[in-house]
Amino acid sequence: MSQTTHQNPTAADPEVESTRMHGVTYWAVLTLGGLGLLMAINQTFMLRTFGFQPLGNSFLYYLIGLFLAAAYLIYPMTKAASHRTPWYDWLSAVIIMACAAYLGNHGLTIIEQGWDYSAPIEATIASGILLAFLIEGVRRCGGTPLLVVVLLFGSYPIYAGYMPGFLWGNEYSFGETIRAHVMGVESIIGIPMQVVANLVIGFVVFGAALTVTGGGEFFMRFATSLMGASRGGPAKVAVVSSGFMGSLSGSVISNILTTGAFTIPTMKRTGYPPQYAGAVEACASTGGTLMPPVMGAVAFIMASFLGVPYADVIVAAFLPALLFYIALLFQVDAYAARVGLKGLQAHEIPKLWQVLKEGWPYLFSLGMLIYMLLFMRLETYAPYYATLVLLAISVFKKNHRFSPKLMLELLKNLSVSVANLVAILAGIGLVVGGLSYSGVAGSFSRELLLYAGGSIPLMLAAGAVTSFILGMGMTVSACYIFLSILLAPALINAGLNPLASHLFILYWGMMSFITPPVSLAAITAANIAGANSWATGLTAMRLGSVLFILPFMFVVNPLLILQGDWGPVLLAAATAITAMWVLASGLEAYLYRVGVITWPTRLMLFVAGGMLAYPGTQTDITGLALLGVTYLLARALPFMRGATPGH
Repeated sequence: MSQTTHQNPTAADPEVESTRMHGVTYWAVLTLGGLGLLMAINQTFMLRTFGFQPLGNSFLYYLIGLFLAAAYLIYPMTKAASHRTPWYDWLSAVIIMACAAYLGNHGLTIIEQGWDYSAPIEATIASGILLAFLIEGVRRCGGTPLLVVVLLFGSYPIYAGYMPGFLWGNEYSFGETIRAHVMGVESIIGIPMQVVANLVIGFVVFGAALTVTGGGEFFMRFATSLMGASRGGPAKVAVVSSGFMGSLSGSVISNILTTGAFTIPTMKRTGYPPQYAGAVEACASTGGTLMPPVMGAVAFIMASFLGVPYADVIVAAFLPALLFYIALLFQVDAYAARVGLKGLQAHEIPKLWQVLKEGWPYLFSLGMLIYMLLFMRLETYAPYYATLVLLAISVFKKNHRFSPKLMLELLKNLSVSVANLVAILAGIGLVVGGLSYSGVAGSFSRELLLYAGGSIPLMLAAGAVTSFILGMGMTVSACYIFLSILLAPALINAGLNPLASHLFILYWGMMSFITPPVSLAAITAANIAGANSWATGLTAMRLGSVLFILPFMFVVNPLLILQGDWGPVLLAAATAITAMWVLASGLEAYLYRVGVITWPTRLMLFVAGGMLAYPGTQTDITGLALLGVTYLLARALPFMRGATPGH
């Protein structure tokens, strides 16, 4: 589960990592990552290896020390240091580990004697040094926009007493703020870091194991065997394969770099314009953040914030994620029909049975993971068991057989991913701590509810815009955590479903990946496609137009997050799928059984689709009736149809 889904071009570029990851740096990072993994396994299974079983806060300090040190060796301070590891990064790594070791060694004392309020001078100094290095780690791994947010809200307790109105909060001195952030339980070792330590590392291991043993290649072949022959087959293969890989990696950028390297050239070869090929892959990879079972690190954090089992989050996210990909498939199919694009030739499509015969270990391990998550509720242990099964089976495979070389590759992927996660999420813990210690978080949500006058549409519109803007400069995880504290309580207090409200925030945060001016996913895909990045971003935004409607559908209709009886849920799902199809047909100017359509028909489809998207029996009936009328008129009146596809 790589989490390099950030807006820092230096950190997001895998070439930066690979050019530094050689020689002594490579082995140092692998050693730190390996120690961190062993420590996580020791804690998860309570092995007490060599009698070592640190308390919760000590364990978190040790992990921060190991992986933040690794982040300094992986991610450079400046682009000039991209190809080598300068002496100051080595020194920084040593100081980070020394400070973390000191705090970890005094973990029990910190709790018993309340060092977050009053501590020895050396503990305060160690905390201040670690905090300074963590803030720089945020800049390296998350970029300058995230750094600004972390500094602004992390330091809030220092000046909270000077703020006006509802922004006023409890005031802390500089030293008190440092101690609260580092030795308190609501900041750098708060919920985000606890989730990484106790849950996410296991899923990172599973995702890395799936990748190095050939999982990406299998899902690509599997999608090709299913969709390759249909019209516009290469685009549908991109959607399906990116959905599979994204559900496990949770990383938009690594998904594009993995699957897009195959799908984008194939789309171009079969007639797709470069910007459209890049836009399809960008949209498909972005959806992986919402797709269970992994959903990046966000699902685990969401479960912790809501105080619900992780399985509940998976179930709630399933149908919205499925609708996301169904909407994409409808659009690429309508586009292919309108311009006359064909599928792949028969000799390019592998046989489904042969693909399943060679790749069953991936499906078996994935099925085992889902079963343990949903039915056995063993989210802490499930990824480790599934990884062991996958690696054990791969020993007997001819291709991608597990070997010491693959083990090193797995360890490298793990070290890079977790180092990035720890630097960013421990850093965003400063935002959580700053708002929590000052007491501003609760008053902010109350004021937002007051200003909105109880208007749910106004609050949702404000929430969508806020999530989208913050998503431009922050990782999806950081954006979600920030708004789950400030915005989600207001949505919930307004009467909306808690799970739907949190998923709404997550959804809008991730959509910034395909929307200019930032559109990092579109830029990455455009580089592979050899297309203009701005044109690719605009195409991705147009292609994702239906997707912008989807979060409003599920946030006001809990049936779409599978909360309710099966009959109404199935009816709501069918209506939502119909709405997606009708809106996609209008956007792509192609209606099944009619052909290319003109603006009068498209406008009628937009109205019908909007009626179907809005929950309510009356609106559904009206939408279906209007759809029927549109069909009759489009088939009967020539001016409502367009020209036949030219090729």
